[in-house]
Amino acid sequence: MVATTVHLLRHGEVHNPEGLLYGRLPGYRLSERGQQMAELVARTLAGEQDAPRRDVVVVTASPLQRAQETAAPIAAGFGLAVGTDDRLIEAENHFQGQRFGVGDGSLRHPEHWPHLRNPFRPSWGEPYAEQVDRMLAAVDAARAAARGHEAVLVSHQLPIWVTRLALENRRLWHDPRRRQCSLASLTSLRFEDDTLVGVGYGEPAAALLPGASAVSGA
Repeated sequence: MVATTVHLLRHGEVHNPEGLLYGRLPGYRLSERGQQMAELVARTLAGEQDAPRRDVVVVTASPLQRAQETAAPIAAGFGLAVGTDDRLIEAENHFQGQRFGVGDGSLRHPEHWPHLRNPFRPSWGEPYAEQVDRMLAAVDAARAAARGHEAVLVSHQLPIWVTRLALENRRLWHDPRRRQCSLASLTSLRFEDDTLVGVGYGEPAAALLPGASAVSGA
């Protein structure tokens, strides 16, 4: 048996003073806290935080700036270059660039209501099943490239979460408030040869989560 681990890492906190659902919009960088989160994850994986050094040989990120910036210190710590895989990108969302809520948010405007007609697909953005398909394709590529070692894939909350739901044979539609995928968290997929044998979850940047922005990209 050849053991391989693929870590799905959510990016760190984003500089988003207007509280917008930023989706795939360009220019959303890490906040100062987000940069600290990325550094903390990098040190943890490198064995500098009372944790064993991981055997990381591949670091790949979504093309979005926040993911690339999160990946950079990890790659540097292992002497690697950051690869880019478009399949790791944030989910497409109709409400991108808007505040999502009732009050002064987009939900007060009737023209947006038809996009909420089917929460199971969902009707407001990229179908959950399509997110899972592209994420699993990226995982398979990383697993092959890191065979016998470990890979880190930096992505976004929703694609990571629905991928985990699919791998655990759970329904894909869900309450966004119940996602177990905090900022800079690691969802670790453990394989023996080509078979998934376990899913783990950890929060290396847990100490930095209090006070962090609760607005996700999608």
